[in-house]
Amino acid sequence: MNSGIQASGQAAREVDAVVVGAGFSGMYMLHLLRQRGMSAVVFEAGDNVGGTWYWNRYPGARCDVESINYQYGFSDELQRNWNWTERYPTQPEIMKYMDYVADTLDLRRDIRFETRVTSAVYDEDSRRWTVSTNRGDVVSAQFCIMATGCLSAAQVPDIEGLKDFAGEWYHTGEWPHQGVDFTGKRVAVIGTGSSGVQAIPLIAEQASDLTVFQRTANFSLPAFNRPLQAGEHEAAKDSFLEERRKAEYTPAGANYPYNNQSALDVSRDEAFAELEKRWYEGGFAFLGAFNDIAVNLDSNALVSEFVRSKIAGVVNDPETAALLTPKDHPFGTKRLCLDTNYFETFNRPSVHLVNVRANPIERITPKGLVAGGKEYEFDAIVFATGFDAMTGALTRIDIRGEGGASLKDKWSAGPRCYLGLVSAGFPNMFTVTGPGSPSVLSVVIVAIEQHVEWIMECIDHMRAAGIETIDAEPDAENAWVQHVNDVANATLMPQANSWYMGANVPGKPRIFMPYVGGLDNYRRKCDAVAADGYEGFAFERERELAE
Repeated sequence: MNSGIQASGQAAREVDAVVVGAGFSGMYMLHLLRQRGMSAVVFEAGDNVGGTWYWNRYPGARCDVESINYQYGFSDELQRNWNWTERYPTQPEIMKYMDYVADTLDLRRDIRFETRVTSAVYDEDSRRWTVSTNRGDVVSAQFCIMATGCLSAAQVPDIEGLKDFAGEWYHTGEWPHQGVDFTGKRVAVIGTGSSGVQAIPLIAEQASDLTVFQRTANFSLPAFNRPLQAGEHEAAKDSFLEERRKAEYTPAGANYPYNNQSALDVSRDEAFAELEKRWYEGGFAFLGAFNDIAVNLDSNALVSEFVRSKIAGVVNDPETAALLTPKDHPFGTKRLCLDTNYFETFNRPSVHLVNVRANPIERITPKGLVAGGKEYEFDAIVFATGFDAMTGALTRIDIRGEGGASLKDKWSAGPRCYLGLVSAGFPNMFTVTGPGSPSVLSVVIVAIEQHVEWIMECIDHMRAAGIETIDAEPDAENAWVQHVNDVANATLMPQANSWYMGANVPGKPRIFMPYVGGLDNYRRKCDAVAADGYEGFAFERERELAE
C-alpha cells in the first residue's frame, strides 16, 4: 500500500510531466505518459491509489454506475481479468479494482503517496512548472496535469461551536479508514445528497437513534442492486470493448435505452407505464424514458409526479413523506441519487427527520446541536454535506500562471476554461474533466478516458512539431464559457440550487459548471478542434538556448 517514490525533502529532479492525483484520471495519465517514454511523477495525498474512492469510505458508499461500465475501456486484458461481484460496485470493491490496475500496470513506482501539492508556479522564462508539496518536494516539469477530480474537496459547513462538540464528528468524504461503529449511539446526519442517501440506511441499522437534518429533499431512484452471475460476466467481457466504443458517443457515456419521444406525445397512462417499467429495472436508465425531461417543464412535471407518488407509497407517515418529497426543483436538476431502502428507513421508529429550512441549525453544542431553537443531544455527528465540487480541489492549491496570476483569483467569479481542458494564462497546465466539460453529467470514467487521451494526443502533436507550450486563446475560452452557459440555460438545470451551480458552498459564484450538452457532442467538438490544428489554442515553438 505504501510503496512508491519516497519523499526526500530535497529539491527534486526535472521530469516531463507532473500529475496531481492518483485516481482514475491520474493512473491512466501516468500509464500513457510512460508508454510514450516520458518521465512523470504523480503526487497523491492518500497512501494508496483510488482518488475519491480512497476517501469516501462511509457506510453504504457505492458507485451509481453499473460495475461493468465502471472500469477502464482502453485494455481488453484489464477487463477480461477482472470480475465484479455486484450490479453496482461498493467502495471496497472499487478500491480492489484500482489496486488491481495499479499492480498490473506497475504504476506505484512513479507515485509519491501521502504527499499533497501546495503550489504550482509557471515560469515564463523556462516555460516550465515548478510544483511544490507539503513534504518539501520541488519538481520542475514541462507539463502540469491536474487529475484532482470533480468531487474531492470535502465541504465541512462552518457552524458555530463545532470545536466544542464533546462527541465524535465525521465527514462522509473524509471517512476514517478503520471504520466507525455507531452501535447503540445517538447519531445526527446532516445532509441528504448522494452520500447521505447511501449512508443513512446503514447508520440507522446500527444507531440506537438517528436524526436526519435535511435542507433539501432530493429525488432518488431505486438501484435494485444484486449479485452478478457467472454467465453475465462472460457475455459482458465478450462485448465490452464494442459497447464502450458505442457509449463514448452517447449523451451520458452509457448505452441506456433512449426513448426518442416526448412524455407529452403519449397519454398520461402510457407515460406512467413506461416510467413504471424503467423504475423497476433500476438505475439511471430511467432518465431515458423520454427525450425532453431535461428541457420541457411539462414533461418534467409528469415524471416528477410519478416519482413523488413512489415516495408517498413507501413512507408510512404522511408528514414525513411530505418532507421527503422534492417540491422546489424539477426532477434531475440536482444530482439524482440512487438508493437501497433510503425512504423505507424513515419508517423505523428510531429514525427522525428535521426540516432545516423551517428549523435552521444555529450552532453545535458540547452535547449536540441547536436547530429551530431546540437542542438535540448526540454522541456522533455525520456531515454528508458534499464537496466544493468541480473547482475546490484546484483553487485550494496555490496555482500561479503567467505574470504570477492566481487561478483562484481568475476563477473568483466562476471557472473559466476552454473545453474544460486549459485555462488561458496557464500554459501547459491541463485539467482532466475540468469545469466546462461533461464530467459529472456522464459516466465519469468514460469522460476521464476521453480527456486523458485527448491530452496525450495533444502532447504527442506538440513533441512531434517541436512545440513547447500550449495555451487557450482568451477569445476561444470566453466563447466556450458562454456556450456552456447558453446550453445550460436552454435546460431546466439552472432552476435548482445544486452543487452543479456551487450552491452548497457559501460565497461561491452561482454558475453552472459542467457541460450539459452531452458527452457525444462534446467529444465531437474536441475531435474537430484537434483535427483543425487545435483551433482556439495558441502554441509556442521551442526556443534556442541562446535566446
